[in-house]
Formats: sequence, C-alpha cells, structure tokens
Amino acid sequence: MNGKITSLETYKRVVHTFVMPHRKKIFLAVFFMIIGSLATSFLPYSLKPVFDKIFVSKEGSVLFIVCASVLSAFIIKGISAYAESVLMNQVGQRIITDIQKKLASHLLYQDLDYFIKTSSGQIISYFTSDVIMMRNAMATTLMGIGKDLFTLIFLLALMFYTDPVLSCITFIVFPTAFYPILKLGRKMRKVTHLTQDSQALLSHVLGQIFRNIRVVKSFIMEKKENANIEVVLEKIFNLSMKAARTRFASHPIVETVGGIAIVSVIAYGGYEVVHNSRTPGDFMTFIAALLLIYEPIKRLSNLNTNLQEGLAASKRIFDVLDTPVRVEEAKSPLSLNKLKGSIDFIDIHFSYTDPQTQNKIDVLKGLNFSIQPGETVAFVGPSGSGKSTLLNLIPRFFDACSGQILIDKHDVKQFSLSFLRDQISIVNQDVQLFDRTVFDNIAYLDRHYSKDDVEQAAINAEAQDFIQNLPQGYQTEIGENGIRLSGGQKQRLSIARAFLKNSPILLLDEATSSLDTEAEKKIKTTLNRLMKDRTTIIVAHRLSTVVEADIIHVLDQGVIVETGNHATLLASNGIYANLWNKQLSQTMCTD
Repeated sequence: MNGKITSLETYKRVVHTFVMPHRKKIFLAVFFMIIGSLATSFLPYSLKPVFDKIFVSKEGSVLFIVCASVLSAFIIKGISAYAESVLMNQVGQRIITDIQKKLASHLLYQDLDYFIKTSSGQIISYFTSDVIMMRNAMATTLMGIGKDLFTLIFLLALMFYTDPVLSCITFIVFPTAFYPILKLGRKMRKVTHLTQDSQALLSHVLGQIFRNIRVVKSFIMEKKENANIEVVLEKIFNLSMKAARTRFASHPIVETVGGIAIVSVIAYGGYEVVHNSRTPGDFMTFIAALLLIYEPIKRLSNLNTNLQEGLAASKRIFDVLDTPVRVEEAKSPLSLNKLKGSIDFIDIHFSYTDPQTQNKIDVLKGLNFSIQPGETVAFVGPSGSGKSTLLNLIPRFFDACSGQILIDKHDVKQFSLSFLRDQISIVNQDVQLFDRTVFDNIAYLDRHYSKDDVEQAAINAEAQDFIQNLPQGYQTEIGENGIRLSGGQKQRLSIARAFLKNSPILLLDEATSSLDTEAEKKIKTTLNRLMKDRTTIIVAHRLSTVVEADIIHVLDQGVIVETGNHATLLASNGIYANLWNKQLSQTMCTD
C-alpha cells in the first residue's frame, strides 16, 4: 500500500472512529463558523459606502447605518467565535478521553508478551504526546475546513462580485504555492513519526533511570546516566528543529506568492481607479477582502502539514489498537464456584521469536506432569530452562503453542480469564506494588474487603508489626513500587495479598531469592502457613527452599529430566544432586 492510500485510509478511520460520534456538536460548531465567516466577509463590503458615500459624496446620513452595521458584524463575529471555540474544545477534549479509554481498555487485556516487547515509555507516549498531537491535528483540520474554508468562500464571492478581473489575476498566482506545500506535508509525516519514537524513548530512559535510582547512586553512575539522557534530548531537539523547519517552510512560499498577488492587484486596481474605471469604494472593498483572505489561505496551506503530523500519531495509535489480543476469552465459559486445584500439563510446547534475530526459541518441549489438589510441587533447574514460563501458562499470561493445561480436568481455556485468575495467587521474586497506601496494596482486588479482613491477612503474613510502626499505619503511602519499604516488608505485603485472596492454587516464583538468608528464614515460615491446604507450585533457584516439597521436577532445556523428592534426587546423584552440592559448597565458603 502506498503512502497516499495509507494516509487516506488513516484519515477516514480517524473521522469514522473518533469524529463522527460527535457530529451533532461539530455541525453546530460549523453553523457558528458559517455565521462568523459571513460577518467577517461583511466587513470589507462595508468599506464601499464609507469611501463612495461618506468620503467622496459626503453623504452624512449613511454614517449611522454603516457604523451600526459594522458594530453588529463584530458582535455577531465575537459570539460565533465563542460558541464555535467552546464546542470544538469540548469535542477535542472528548476525543482525547475516548482515545485514551480505548487504548487503556485494549492494552490492559494484552498478554505479557506484548509488555515484554514494548517499553513502558512507549506505552505512556501513546497516551500523552500521540493522543494530544492527534487531537490538535483534528481540531486544526476541522477549524480549517470549517471556519477558514467558509471565510475563504464568502470572501471569494465578494471579490468576484466586486471585480471579476482582479479576482482572476489574484487566483492565477496563489495555486502555484500548493505543490511544494503538499510535498512538505509528506516530509512532515516522516519527521513526526521519528520525533514521536524519540519522545517514547525518552520516557523509557527516564523511567528506567529513576525507577532504579538506588542502583544508579550505588554505582556512582549519575554522570553516565545524565549523558544518556542528554543524548536522547539532543536527538529530540534535532528532530524537533527538522520538524519546525519543515512546518514553517511553507511560510516564505505563501508570503512571496501573497505579495505577488497583492502587488498585482494594487498595480491593476490603482490604474483602474486613476482612469475612473473603478470607484475608490470598489477598490478598497477588494483590497480589504484580499487582505482578509490572506490569513485563511495561509492557515489552509499549513493544514496539510498539521494533518500529516496527526496522521503519523494516528497511525501509531491504530497500530496499538489493531494489535490482536492473543489470549482470548472463552466463548462459553464453564460456571464453577471454586476449583479444587488439580493441575495437568499434557504435551505442552512453548516457543517465541527473538525480536532481534527473528530466530525461534523453544522454551518448553513436550512438558507432561500432574499435580494433585493440596500437593506442593517444585521446579528447579538451570536459568533459562523454562521454570517461570510454565508458571505464566497456568493463569494464561501466555498461551501454550500446543498441548493442553487442565485444572480439575478442565482445559484452562474453558474458564473465563477472571474466574481462572481469581483461583490463583502469585508471589513473585520481584514484588510489584503500587504508589498507594498499605491497605490498598493488600486489598488489591475488585472486592470490598473490611478493615478486619485486611488486618487478619497482614497478621497471617507477619506484617502487622511493621505496618503499625509506619507513620500512618495502613494508610501510609509506600511510594512507587514500595520504595519506602525494605525487601522483606514488600514481600510480606505480597504474601498478605495472597492470604486475603485465599485462592486454592498458589504459585511461588523465586519468592525469597532476593532476600538475605536471615530474611528468607523468617519469610519461609510465613510461606509455609500460606501453602497449607493449597496446591502449590514453587519455582526456585535456591534448593534449600524446596526440600520439603512433595515432588521436585528438574527442568533442563525445556524438558523434565529428573523427578522425585529431595532425598531420592540426592541419592540418584544427577543434576539435582550436583546443583545441591554446588550451592552447599558456596554457602560454606560464604560462612
């Protein structure tokens, strides 16, 4: 598809999706634009009696009528401008809100793979700079097509009515400016796309740096990170200047063409007046109309440039909205109250495409295992063996490429996503908390929990003591990702959240690996309490955390290579035993 077709299709989609729902307000705004344009066009016409009747013929009786007419025209013009501006601003703000709602609704239901491949800065830029640029382009286009176009039409009519010959001279000159302006518009779209990508990169870089500010400071990397920010800022500056030069390149073209047109009119019109072929009133009416028509023409000449900016932003937004949601809802979901917690993996394969090399990476290769309700099963093995991936498949954060995952002998794809995920609690190594209160982080579910429920969950997680010592207790704001809390405190809030959710299935993904040995021992007691009477799957690097598991599976390169409990696996002297001995010797050296 070539660029023109793409631009046209994008424009039609923008109008259909976001503009047409507000057509009543837009039509009303256009009505006021027409009224305002008529009032504007009347003003140069009022100069004819001023010059011919008052200045030349000295007819004083006309003075009051002319003054009253001009004042009325300005009042009508002002009221129309107010009405159209309020209506268009309302439409513009509503369009921004509608786009942001659509983006939020679509993105929240994307699978995890999308967020792995797309930076948070890129996503934020969709909601901010792209949406605002899209809105501004639509507002400029609507105002241009409405107000400026009608003003142009009415003034043109007045000019041709006043002097057809002068009008023809004028508009032989102006069209010569259109071709270079169209070329500039196409160039503007490319530059805008690059600028928006750079803005997204800046959001990503800033987010990375300030989220990891402790690491930056501990490694004395302030100067290096500042340099990284400056590189991106300079790139944005250069692209912005390129965009500005492209955007304003039409100005000298339009000014030159306009100057030629006006000089031609003055020369010919002045000659006609001198030789009494035209009255001074006719000439001044024409000149005034020509001067008034100049600004609408200039704005309309920039319309294509502004439109191309908006189309570049619109294309980015539509690319997001057109990204399919790969984890689909069940069409006729099973209706169950609560799951018991048996889990079966049947010949599960999972792979992904490396975004850099485009090579297919096989992660899980025909995985088979069964877990009984209330059983604790651990998965261990080298990094990259697929342990965390299999956890993500159970709540359908991803879908397997082939095979079946059963819970209580039902395919997980037969459950609604909300029901399935409500039956599963997850405690991760990387605890993710919101910049909200302690209470809100524990009670992070679409349910109404009482204060007693939340406090009991905190007590079960042994978090009550440190929470009560916080400045505002449960109402203490904990900062972005819990920056005001220690690692152990954050983990306890995560465990409290799992206690409150009270799901029959518990997934522990390296839940204590980020803690020191002393903190791990304390958390482990709490986790054992949480695991009681639940089907629990543990993914762990530290083998000391899985010794009490009913079954331990050893994963290597996406397949289960060993299965047993701690004692039998040690006795078999295989991969598990080697990992255990290696970790044991490292612990002894550390001690």
